[in-house]
Amino acid sequence: MNIIFDLGGVVFDWVPDAFIESVYDNPVVRELVKKELLQHSDWVELDRGTLDKSSAIKRCAQRSGLFESQVAPLLDALPDALLPKLDTVKLIEDLAHMGHHLYVLSNMHSAAKEHLLHHYDFWHHFKGKVFSCDIQQVKPDAIIFEHILATYKLDPQQSIFIDDMYENVEAAARFGITPLLFKSPAQCKEELVKLNCLLLH
Repeated sequence: MNIIFDLGGVVFDWVPDAFIESVYDNPVVRELVKKELLQHSDWVELDRGTLDKSSAIKRCAQRSGLFESQVAPLLDALPDALLPKLDTVKLIEDLAHMGHHLYVLSNMHSAAKEHLLHHYDFWHHFKGKVFSCDIQQVKPDAIIFEHILATYKLDPQQSIFIDDMYENVEAAARFGITPLLFKSPAQCKEELVKLNCLLLH
């Protein structure tokens, strides 16, 4: 079976509100950065790789009235804030040892991608990786799913896609890929057992 993993929120912790609180003490700044960067279309363009970090900082500062020096710490802190979910990593190891073919399909900023690839050693379990910033396409757009299926010659009927966002698994399902909405490592493992991808132990 081909099992495709999202990263943020699935393999790595990603809780935006907690992340913002870890960077800023001032609640007014928190709300401004949240609204004018994380919830702005520029965040998607960062993931897509069509907007660079310095431009995103400058544009957010202009929209919010903050100084660039107030916006920059959020993007500077982002890579280190993505910490692995150890139970998901164990799940990945178990699936790989059972002979499943594992892949990554992630919306990810370039700096965060480079950090994760260089700081963790479980990437050898994956046969292929597709990052939005490398191909200028993001989930849930159809093109990114077409890309991973074509690039690695995957049969949708023999593929599972694990993501914590409903719209992303729904998009995968339109291609005939089995959708698995991630809520926790334990729940994900239970679902994979039901799909006969894992054994109970």
